[in-house]
Amino acid sequence: MPTYNEAENLRQTATRLRQAAPSVHLLVVDDASPDGTGRIADSLAAADPHIHVLHRTVKDGLGAAYRAGMDWALHQGYDLIIEMDADGSHQPEQLPALLARILDTGADIVVGSRWIPGGRTVNWPLSRRLISRTGSAYARTALRLKARDVTSGYRVYTRRALETIGVQRLSSQGYCFQIDMLRHAAAAGLHIAEEPITFVERQHGASKMTPGIVAEAMIRVTAWALRRPPAAIRDRARREQGSQGIRDDISVLRTSPDEGR
Repeated sequence: MPTYNEAENLRQTATRLRQAAPSVHLLVVDDASPDGTGRIADSLAAADPHIHVLHRTVKDGLGAAYRAGMDWALHQGYDLIIEMDADGSHQPEQLPALLARILDTGADIVVGSRWIPGGRTVNWPLSRRLISRTGSAYARTALRLKARDVTSGYRVYTRRALETIGVQRLSSQGYCFQIDMLRHAAAAGLHIAEEPITFVERQHGASKMTPGIVAEAMIRVTAWALRRPPAAIRDRARREQGSQGIRDDISVLRTSPDEGR
């Protein structure tokens, strides 16, 4: 859970999360918030062994905060890693449904989706809905992604998914990090599922979304679409080519253990 100036929201969101999913551990990744969010996170962690805090000294983008948090989770040995916002827009009460979906379907990634049947937004103006839906549609078409909501930040990843994607290899810093994760996941052949969610506009604090962030995401998506495939595609192609060579040499049909990853 990345935070920057979420002092008005963090305590309530953390409390709701602990009640909705008592077995889940919460990592707060705070980017030196000047409003004292980090101190609130420390107080929550001191009172609850399921809550942890990672303090970062600079604010260098949402993507960097997510990478730091995911790296921490992988090193701690967690098998499922969740992304969610601290402002209450991602309903903690819907997390059990996301977790059930990934466990029941065997998916590698479950995206909490606003744009599939059952998904919706609350208290969003028409302009915000149009920006989000149009942005998702453009990225989905340009990058040939199947997910309907490619910018959602409410997700569950398996350890295998993060290790396959190679999170530290990604350079995206803003909100386009979410799109970057999905394009690498799709390129690697990972199973991506969606679960409908209700996205509720924050009640406290200011949104971090700006026209500049939207423009940056669109520019990056266009560049990715025009460029050669990401490293995950090239790695997979080399693995499959090597497996085919082995089959040809020994004239035996068998499935490579790496095929389909």
